[in-house]
Amino acid sequence: MTNAKRTPAGEALSSLILDLFRLNSLLFTSGDRLVAGLGLTSARWQILGAIVATERPQPVAWLARDLGAARQNVQRIVNDLERDGLVTFETNPHHRRAQLVVLTEKGQQAFDAAMRLQLPWVNGLADGLSMKDIEAMNRVVSTLRGRLENGEESDQRT
Repeated sequence: MTNAKRTPAGEALSSLILDLFRLNSLLFTSGDRLVAGLGLTSARWQILGAIVATERPQPVAWLARDLGAARQNVQRIVNDLERDGLVTFETNPHHRRAQLVVLTEKGQQAFDAAMRLQLPWVNGLADGLSMKDIEAMNRVVSTLRGRLENGEESDQRT
């Protein structure tokens, strides 16, 4: 056992990480309530958003990568969305087994309805927060995400 201690920045970041875990849970719970009347959950809404954000249809593995999620979890949700007529699968000309996920008209309507509900909700959450603070938090989160995605986190265990 070493006497290693967190740096002041490491201590502050540890506290922030715990708050981000709590925030993530609260965001999913709040999102679930927000879109429940549309037959969606936060997870389904998130997948629909990932599909909408792509320039062209993508296979499940690519959607999972873009979301930073496990492919199996995304596949399960996409299968549910397909069962409910919100997405369909199309043949991928580049890979026989990795079908492309395509939003249906019903899926687009569900996503658009969710975004209409999100508008007053997100504006209310943002009320009283300064753009400077939001932009600073966005920079910190983006930097941390980039470091983790690129394997740049340092391993100080020796």
